[in-house]
Amino acid sequence: MKSILVTGSAGFIGANLVKRLFRDLEEGVVVGVDNLNDYYDPSLKEYRLQELEKARPAGIDYRFVKGNIADKGLIDRLFEEYKFDVVVNLAAQAGVRYSIENPDVYIESNIIGFYNILEACRHHPVEHLVYASSSSVYGGNRKVPFSTDDRVDNPVSLYAATKKSNELMAHCYAKLYDIPSTGLRFFTVYGPAGRPDMAYFGFTDKLLAGKTIQIFNYGNCRRDFTYVDDIVEGIVRVMAKAPERRKGEDGLPIPPYAVYNIGGGQPENLLDFVNILQEELVSAGVLPADYDFDAHKELVPMQPGDVPTTYADSSALERDFGFTPKITLREGLRKFARWYKEYYG
Repeated sequence: MKSILVTGSAGFIGANLVKRLFRDLEEGVVVGVDNLNDYYDPSLKEYRLQELEKARPAGIDYRFVKGNIADKGLIDRLFEEYKFDVVVNLAAQAGVRYSIENPDVYIESNIIGFYNILEACRHHPVEHLVYASSSSVYGGNRKVPFSTDDRVDNPVSLYAATKKSNELMAHCYAKLYDIPSTGLRFFTVYGPAGRPDMAYFGFTDKLLAGKTIQIFNYGNCRRDFTYVDDIVEGIVRVMAKAPERRKGEDGLPIPPYAVYNIGGGQPENLLDFVNILQEELVSAGVLPADYDFDAHKELVPMQPGDVPTTYADSSALERDFGFTPKITLREGLRKFARWYKEYYG
């Protein structure tokens, strides 16, 4: 019987992962941890937790713990009690622009919190540690698509720097303590009940309120949007296959360590993305058919910490796990628009 820890379990990806585990597992223990902070509307996190309670199956022992992964005592107690087989660390302070004004929370959650997870995996050995990295580690790389073989030494935000730090720390712990770990670089995740600070969600809120949306880099940004179900599918497949523990010629462990991109592989121009979003919001009845979109759009320059293009080379994921994200942008935005209409009425 597997015991699984999911940190950030009230977050967008975390809640969807727990729901998927409920479907996949016939028995086992699933522990979710989240501090329910107010980086965005906590009622959305409460909604996700309520949805999980509804979806909870009979054979799964599911526990939700409100707490901060930066609390070392809490993390140690959970590992001691539950003897986790697999740990999926999705808890992190997200957001590129927020990190420019609020660096403290990024150090606390993304550095100290992740260190606590690594230490717990060291003292309570696990079969596999899977953790969220980010496409932001590629910084201002001009070569596209982004490959995990590329150098990632030039982050353009503190958020990106903390995610790159996670990869370095995980590699170090894999080498020193033989902890199998896999980092996943997510590319612009979207979908129902997502993060309100993401463009598609924020645009919808503003358009509904009659406000103007700002489209950065004069609409010349391209993003590799990845629907949340595709992200979760990738995580689930990776969870089941830890990097192999092997010895090198010197008799010392070769770090059981891997990093993969999970991205749609189809970068979309921001203006095209906005057009599809508009059409789906009208179709779902969120906005009226005669809405004057042109009067509510403003093309503006690039913002600090942003990059013009994100584009994933996910061929390694396909090679090792037989999976490539499949859900189209229109299909994903349609599901978001319908959820938005239902949730906000």
